[in-house]
Amino acid sequence: MLSHIKKRFIIPVIASAFLFVAVSFKNDFFEIAKQIEIFTTLFKTVNQNYVDEINPSELMDAAIKSMLADLDPYTNYFNEQDVVKFKINNTGEYTGIGAMITRKDDKLIIKEPYKGYPADKAGLKAGDAIIQIGDVMLSDFKEDASQLLKGAKNTKVDIKYIRQSKTLTTQIVLDEVEIKAVPFFSKIDAKTGYIVLTAFNRKTTQETKEALEKLKADGAEQIILDLRGNPGGLLNEAVNVCNLFVPKGEIIVTTKSKNEKYNNVYKTTKEPIDLEIPLAIIVDGKSASASEIVSGALQDLDRAVVIGSRSFGKGLVQRPFDMTYGTQVKVTISRYYTPSGRCIQALDYWHKDKDGKATRTDASKYTAFKTKKGRTVYDGGGILPDIELDETKQSTITQALQKNDAIFNYVTYYYYKNPTLGDKIPAITDVDYADFKAFLKREKISFDTETEMALKTTLEKAKKEKIDENIASQYDLLMSAIQKSEEVLLDKNQKEIKKLLLDEIIKRYQYKEGLYQYYTKNNAEIIKATALLANKADYNKILN
Repeated sequence: MLSHIKKRFIIPVIASAFLFVAVSFKNDFFEIAKQIEIFTTLFKTVNQNYVDEINPSELMDAAIKSMLADLDPYTNYFNEQDVVKFKINNTGEYTGIGAMITRKDDKLIIKEPYKGYPADKAGLKAGDAIIQIGDVMLSDFKEDASQLLKGAKNTKVDIKYIRQSKTLTTQIVLDEVEIKAVPFFSKIDAKTGYIVLTAFNRKTTQETKEALEKLKADGAEQIILDLRGNPGGLLNEAVNVCNLFVPKGEIIVTTKSKNEKYNNVYKTTKEPIDLEIPLAIIVDGKSASASEIVSGALQDLDRAVVIGSRSFGKGLVQRPFDMTYGTQVKVTISRYYTPSGRCIQALDYWHKDKDGKATRTDASKYTAFKTKKGRTVYDGGGILPDIELDETKQSTITQALQKNDAIFNYVTYYYYKNPTLGDKIPAITDVDYADFKAFLKREKISFDTETEMALKTTLEKAKKEKIDENIASQYDLLMSAIQKSEEVLLDKNQKEIKKLLLDEIIKRYQYKEGLYQYYTKNNAEIIKATALLANKADYNKILN
């Protein structure tokens, strides 16, 4: 009798649950359909009635991207041109000129030509400003001009560019370009192997594995894995890189979402290369996403000592979805959790402040977790290294100098002032540093710190409200005070800025490979990692 009553009770409950899900789905579907209809009607109405001609594709592109930007910076729409770039990031291959470029006003600036690739062969240098590609003047071309430098292999492209105020021409022959995930590896002493890992694309695990095996064959007994500046990439590649150092069947990362199909546990699936070799990982504030999966997982499993400064703090996972007309949308589908259970997402995009900006996780609210051997680690705010080094932290003034290209532009000036430096590594003297500060003043380079920008915004608002004359003298006094404090900061952070100047100078004369080679003997973080690996007692004390 009791069983019969239970059955009669359970069946209506289950039925009502299904009814709730069905009604919920129906309501969601209706709301989506309603909003799409409103948007379609609005889009047609604006296009048909606006006073001037409208480019429908540009308007839609802007509308979609603005809508998604309200969610988080990683949920993105890709038009057909964007899809090509996205595939390059994932595969590490494309046909083009082989250079890092950026758009500035009506020019394409060469930031870094890759050694031996078309831009380099054509004689282009960092700092060159391209103003014309073929018959297209970039001042008249408002779309993505980098697409004009891509095409079939052996295509010849005539360009016009400005170098040191002179207008020059050259011809580039397009070729296949391979962006290596491991651009450099080397032994740095009799026992220590060093591997630079700059991206997580489809070749990352294979390139890392080959580097590791070659270093071991050459006598390396301990490894430094450098993830500084690595923005991340493919999640499965992060899992597979960890697999080189941990056993088969080990949990590396777990993803969780409101959608059950995205709730996954990622385990290592292959036999490792080496379970015992001592391992140090270097990270900084630009190490993000897949880099944090690797450093966080190997820290949680007590398999590596992490050195440097706190990582970026991106604990969100995206997946691309193909759409019509060759477009794509990349959607944040889940959060990821390291083996100890921590999510290291630093910014909260779902609880924004009054200005609409994401809020940063409060350090006082971090939750403690335990590694495999019982060490305490924390969630939120990125991966905190086992050994924090001040050398990897950047001051506000240094960040400003990099953001506004002050260091880049000065080194361009320095390069043409010292054309015969070659393979020699210069010392950045006090005279050089004084010359750098004089360059900043001469070129009227603004630091655009948050304080400076806030003051400029205040003046703009004052102009609109026609009260700027009343506050002009106070504004000038405040701006003068800010500029004086910036000069003080330039002197206070001289050592850090000199280091960045030297890094950029070495790249100009010896490419990125020369900089990595220089790092193996002179970089403070690498020297610290090498010393730690050599001291087995200190290394084991940290991990145990």
